[in-house]
Amino acid sequence: MQPDDVLDACGFPCPLPLLKTKQALSRLSSGQLLEVMATDAGAWRDVVSFVELSTHELEAREERDGIYYFWIRKGKEVTT
Repeated sequence: MQPDDVLDACGFPCPLPLLKTKQALSRLSSGQLLEVMATDAGAWRDVVSFVELSTHELEAREERDGIYYFWIRKGKEVTT
């Protein structure tokens, strides 16, 4: 997967990886792919929970050598 943007949130404690993920997604256009890297174990569940409650799609996630990787495709903007 070739991401449109990469967020390195390694070394940040909870909840900063999730907050930085939200900020990074806000800069992308619908359909673009964000790759997130984090070392905080809480990100493994927090990012998944956030995506499930949003219009975004979690394309994949994996853990390698203590680093959690997420690939999130930005969903459509919701207007109210």
